[in-house]
Amino acid sequence: MKIVVAYIATAGGRDAVALGTTLARTFDDAELEICVVLPPEPPDPSAQVERLADTLETAARGWLDDAAAAVPADLSPTTTIVVHPNPAGGLIERAEEVGADVLVTGGSGGGIVGRHTLGTVVNDVLHSSPVPVALAPLGFSHTGPSHIARISAALGMRPGAEHLVDTVIGFARAGAVPLRLVSLVALDDMDHHRGTSVDAAIQHARGHIERKTAEISERLAGTASTVTSAVIQGDSIENAIVELEWNDDDVIVVGSSRLAAPRRIFLGTTAAKMLRVLAIPMIVVPSSPQ
Repeated sequence: MKIVVAYIATAGGRDAVALGTTLARTFDDAELEICVVLPPEPPDPSAQVERLADTLETAARGWLDDAAAAVPADLSPTTTIVVHPNPAGGLIERAEEVGADVLVTGGSGGGIVGRHTLGTVVNDVLHSSPVPVALAPLGFSHTGPSHIARISAALGMRPGAEHLVDTVIGFARAGAVPLRLVSLVALDDMDHHRGTSVDAAIQHARGHIERKTAEISERLAGTASTVTSAVIQGDSIENAIVELEWNDDDVIVVGSSRLAAPRRIFLGTTAAKMLRVLAIPMIVVPSSPQ
């Protein structure tokens, strides 16, 4: 598994490196790369601009050396400087170029430790990446575990979740960790239940998740991964998701919005609501090919 970490010399960058390290420790045969994106020089730079560019590149190499030094030596991370006019575009191009399975990012800072705050670059990545994006909560470099012990997947009932299912099965198999399937029934978001009662919506969700549990269990038969499920009701998505038990060594995987282009990420409203209250990493998976 190839893991690319988006790095900048901030607390959010250190959180991203810590999450990349945790994922590399979890998944078999993982390769870890730490990447910094720098802007290109103007077409006809002056001598002063060239000196500034050289200084910035020297600083970036120092940042990467510091980031690599924070990773256990047995993981042997590689480091890369990418030159691109758009930081998000540079990260996405690098992830595609090396065939990354996950692109890891950190928060922008300024929030409560243990929560997610998305800066401009991360937000852009979350609306265009063709590979899964892992978000490190603020403070993960201080509180993050050495390994992921459980993967939870938020499965809705709308069409188009096949790629999400395939991805979480791959993660569970590569990490040999338990998989928990989660279905949320929020009372303030009943439109897609087409006017049914709450009890009927819960029963529908339970039937759906039971079918998915059986299907995924069969696909993971013979591996070390067990599959469980939970249907949770709440007044809102936020209230429902916090009803579940969460540990520091959990990660949650979610799909993209229906607005996403094929094979691209688009952070949906449900996932955004989860980010407000969860203090664990989230991995957002691109939409299915069409």
